[in-house]
Amino acid sequence: MPPFRIGHGYDLHRLEPLEPEGRGRPCVLGGVLFDHPLGPVGHSDGDAVLHALTDALLGAIGEPDIGQLFPDTDPRHDGQDSGVFLQEAMRRVTARGFCLGNVDITVVCERPKIGPRRDEICNRVASLLDCDPGCVNVKGKTHEGVDAVGEGRAIEVHVVVLLASASRVAKDEA
Repeated sequence: MPPFRIGHGYDLHRLEPLEPEGRGRPCVLGGVLFDHPLGPVGHSDGDAVLHALTDALLGAIGEPDIGQLFPDTDPRHDGQDSGVFLQEAMRRVTARGFCLGNVDITVVCERPKIGPRRDEICNRVASLLDCDPGCVNVKGKTHEGVDAVGEGRAIEVHVVVLLASASRVAKDEA
């Protein structure tokens, strides 16, 4: 087994007015609720940050993606807190003998602005992953008015994770 594994996750959600005017759910990013008139259209809570992070972790260990493990056709996941998906992915990472090195998250949207709430997102993600907040980085970017993301009609998230073999980490710490 290689001592390190890298995973990449990606998610995109359309943004619409909140229910009942539209199909948007409350805007949650990285487990943090934002006061925003638009929200993601999705089966679960639509947290694109946690969805992309879940996929990055699962990809790093060669597991099926979030849609296969938690299908949007399953009524149990309607409105589900995406932290549940993330914690299951992390459980699988640990069961495979890996521990988290670091997480790098890029949120691409015009609004809400990520920078002012960056530390909250880092702390919430770290809490869900049971890791030090210093292992989590979050960046907010715009799409400069280009396409649906740049027009504020969608949100896009990219995540990269580094996993290390838990046995190698224990050996290095000894």
